[in-house]
Amino acid sequence: MKKLLFGLMLVAGATTLTPAAAQSQNSVMVGGEAMYTTKDIVDNAVNSKDHTTLVAAVKAAGLVETLKGKGPFTVFAPTNDAFENLPAGTVETLLKPENKATLTKVLTYHLVPGRLDAAKLMSAIKAGKGKATLKTVSGGTLTAMMNGDRNIILQDEKGNKSNISVYNVQQSNGVIHVLDTVLLPN
Repeated sequence: MKKLLFGLMLVAGATTLTPAAAQSQNSVMVGGEAMYTTKDIVDNAVNSKDHTTLVAAVKAAGLVETLKGKGPFTVFAPTNDAFENLPAGTVETLLKPENKATLTKVLTYHLVPGRLDAAKLMSAIKAGKGKATLKTVSGGTLTAMMNGDRNIILQDEKGNKSNISVYNVQQSNGVIHVLDTVLLPN
C-alpha cells in the first residue's frame, strides 16, 4: 500500500538543483527516468520509479483526467521518502475508498493553478517581502519563502515546512517541483 501512495505526488528525488541551475535545464531526471516536456504530468509520473504511490493515489482520487488536462498546473510533489515519514497507517488510511474526499483534498493541496517556475516563485517571494501566499486547488494556502539565497521552502497551514529539492520539471501542461515533506491542509 505504501508504494501505491508514494507514486502519488508525481515526481521526486532524482537530481537536486538550485532554482538558478534548474532554469538552464531542458530535461530533468526524476525517479531514474527523463521527464519530457512533451508529455503531461501523469504520463511523465508513471515512468518515475519513485512515484508509483503518487500515481496510484491520483487514480484512487479520480484526478487522472484533471492532471492530463490542459492546465497549466504547478504540482508540489513529495518524494516516496516524504510519504514514508507520515505517521504509521496514514497512507493506507488515505487510500481506502471511504477516504477519497480526504485523499483528494491532500493531493489538491499540492496543486496550484498556473505555471509557477522557480523564477516566478522567487519573484513573488521578493515582492511579498520574504513570503508569497499560494492559493491551492483545494482552497487552502501554502506560504513560499526562501531558505538562504538559493532554496525555496513551502509552509503548510499547520506550520510544517518542506524543501524543494528538484525545481522546474517542465511538463506539457505545467511544472513540477519535488518536495521532501508531505504538506497537509487544515
